[in-house]
Amino acid sequence: MKEKIIGILGGMGPDATCVLFQRIISLTNAKSDNEHIRIIIDNNPKIPDRTSAILKGTNSPVPELIKTAVNLENAGVDFVIIPCITSHYFFDDIQKEISVPILNALQITKEHIDKEHKSINKIGVIATSGTIKTNLFQKMLENKDIIIPTDEEQEELVMKVIYGEEGVKAGNRSGKIKTYLSEIVHRLKERGAEAIISGCTEISIVLDQADIDIPLIDPLTLMAKKSVSAVKDSI
Repeated sequence: MKEKIIGILGGMGPDATCVLFQRIISLTNAKSDNEHIRIIIDNNPKIPDRTSAILKGTNSPVPELIKTAVNLENAGVDFVIIPCITSHYFFDDIQKEISVPILNALQITKEHIDKEHKSINKIGVIATSGTIKTNLFQKMLENKDIIIPTDEEQEELVMKVIYGEEGVKAGNRSGKIKTYLSEIVHRLKERGAEAIISGCTEISIVLDQADIDIPLIDPLTLMAKKSVSAVKDSI
């Protein structure tokens, strides 16, 4: 049977796309180049900002998201993955325009929690304001008590980590970023969080399990694992 080809709908941001690619490579049990999985990446940083579109009604990212997904389908991929969590708000709009499946990072995260963290009830989410305001994780994890930052914490801590001049999208991975993340994790724990979801791929880049003393649930890594198993189980 022909091995499946993964398509990555990337560029949101480029760094997160790169990290997802690297994690797929590291999770693949390969002893030579030829044993690795074929992956086609369309890194499209020209897709309009998702959070801005959701909260402020600026240019919709949907046309570019669809265009990029169609490019991947035409290139021959068997399924698509999207590193950007906020873009999953537009998941159905994209999926209906292509015939190959898109793996849903939110669904993958839910399945992992249902299997590995059944006893955990209160889960903190660190994500973009777009993801928080649209209740993406709250809707997917309706059987859990989802703890989110206050509006002030979201703007002064989380969004600065992601979008700030010294944030991850600006190419930074240390300095104030770590301080802000440590503070927001501390505050979510104070409100009862028993685990943390790194609900934005930029957060996944800079927050590791070693940084916190409660379980870290990382959709980016879970997506990489699911993609590898989807390919290897098809052989």
